[in-house]
Amino acid sequence: MKRVVVGLSGGVDSSVAAYLLKEQGYEVIGLFMKNWHDDSVTISNDCPWLEDSNDALLVAEKLGIPFQTVDLSEEYKERIVDYMFNEYEKGRTPNPDVLCNREIKFDVFMKIALSLGADYVATGHYCRKGTLEQDGEEIYQLLAGADGNKDQSYFLCQLSQEQLSKSLFPIGELTKPEVREIAAKMELATAEKKDSQGLCFIGKVRLPEFLQQQLQPKEGLIFEVAADGDYYSAQMPVFDDLKERLAYQAKNIDYKPQMGKVVGKHPGAHYFTIGQRKGLNVGGTKEPLFIIATDV
Repeated sequence: MKRVVVGLSGGVDSSVAAYLLKEQGYEVIGLFMKNWHDDSVTISNDCPWLEDSNDALLVAEKLGIPFQTVDLSEEYKERIVDYMFNEYEKGRTPNPDVLCNREIKFDVFMKIALSLGADYVATGHYCRKGTLEQDGEEIYQLLAGADGNKDQSYFLCQLSQEQLSKSLFPIGELTKPEVREIAAKMELATAEKKDSQGLCFIGKVRLPEFLQQQLQPKEGLIFEVAADGDYYSAQMPVFDDLKERLAYQAKNIDYKPQMGKVVGKHPGAHYFTIGQRKGLNVGGTKEPLFIIATDV
């Protein structure tokens, strides 16, 4: 019998993943990851992880599988949080979920699972795994989940072949309504639990609030740049080489304050990301505004 360690997050998806694996005849072990000790980083007075841990325990008891909690807070702070702060302070926007999957869930956590004698690690991600043969070697493919509205393959895009070879995604062929239906039928404690909107593995904390609690504010001005400026309509030079033309077209515009007008103030440019529309606190405009550049 193959042994699988399931990352039980306390949500409905990983709960159903564990149930499906047990039904398929695997020996299933549930592990909950605690990745943050600073309980001050919350948007309410609730503990950001305790409720999830309790729900994961209830699911494990219902399914009759072993359960334990592993503390990965030190690795999480070093590999994810510190790196993320450093990137934001430099004006770059990392993706904590992509990092967390690559560095924590499918690295540190996977190594713990393998040390317990596991053949595989399973999660509640909406994605699938395929294989193809190339030069006599089996190549693993990361495929989109069957539910196009919930597909999470992007967040696993940096997994290695070694990591994929040891991974299972039991709900990848299901839709979210089907997952909830299974959870309700099995009377799992997480059947009606809302989807998590928090930062990966920390709990109920949203990223903007997390950044504001951890990074020092640095007030500045917000400039609105006209969409019909000369810098957009300048005639493009003629290029004989395709690569040179593409490089010219892809070149970033160096925005200057004199190119726009002041429409507000912000608490710190490092709190915002290029492409962001919401949370700008700028009103009275006919059309929506988007961030096109930051100066940190």
